[in-house]
Amino acid sequence: MQVHKSVMLERCITLLTPAIERNTNPIVVDATLGLGGHSKAILEKFPEVRIVGLDRDQSAIQIAKENLQDFSERITIIHAVYNEIPAVLDTLGFKKVDGILFDLGVSSLQLDQADRGFSYSQAAPLDMRMDQSEPLSAAVIINTYSKGELIRVLRNYGEEKFASKIADNIIKARNNGTLNNTNDLAELVKTSIPAATRRTGGNPAKRTFQALRIEVNNELKVLEAAIPAGLDRLAVDGRMVVMSFQSLEDRIVKRFFADASESKSPRGLPVEMAEFAAKFKLVFRGSESASEIEIENNSRAQSVKLRAIERIAA
Repeated sequence: MQVHKSVMLERCITLLTPAIERNTNPIVVDATLGLGGHSKAILEKFPEVRIVGLDRDQSAIQIAKENLQDFSERITIIHAVYNEIPAVLDTLGFKKVDGILFDLGVSSLQLDQADRGFSYSQAAPLDMRMDQSEPLSAAVIINTYSKGELIRVLRNYGEEKFASKIADNIIKARNNGTLNNTNDLAELVKTSIPAATRRTGGNPAKRTFQALRIEVNNELKVLEAAIPAGLDRLAVDGRMVVMSFQSLEDRIVKRFFADASESKSPRGLPVEMAEFAAKFKLVFRGSESASEIEIENNSRAQSVKLRAIERIAA
């Protein structure tokens, strides 16, 4: 059994508890199953809960099945991306669910497996696919995208100020055959960024690797579809909990949560009209971060932003 540290585990369970306890046969969707840490904790605490676990990573699914084998009768594990929640629930015959949990971004498994290419700290193929059955990899992007396309990816998904210089150097390196693995790419990024800038903000390759990973896995567009689709399938009193690990994801979640929890009543009306009233409410304002103790014990928790929302009307 592979062990890993799930980020903000106790807080996620606490936030989902009211939604789970309101129903004698609660259903929770773990939209990003990973190795199954959050799902296992939920299954252990709530004997009546049924979980639908989704993941796009077949390697993670195999490990999760081993980690959750004692609960096989109460969890259905499906190879799917989280924007496919409605289709998955329809297939299983579930119209509404009581809880949905998202743990976004790259998983511990993907970071720890060097040959997956997600980490800039060790030499590996330029892959970065969460679902390795998909054709688009970081190598395909590096070797086929035009300068303009590379700049778009680096600016939009990495917020990289030096996107143009990095794109120029990528094209030069691929033409002379010197860009073959993640170490090559990390070093290329380093030399593309002024020395003064490299002294702050951590590894200079972080933004480029994030941008390529998002493009490879279509992460932001998938998230844009997944949040409203998930909200639509929540039962009254059901809750959605989302953990984001970079600002682009968190902005999307924040925007959808703000819109869902806002009244659409025209201004100036003396009373709230039911048809315009918000169907959701924020469980707490803003976002929460991990505690200093958790960050000390689990470095992945350092950048997490957690948000939660509850359906209050059909």
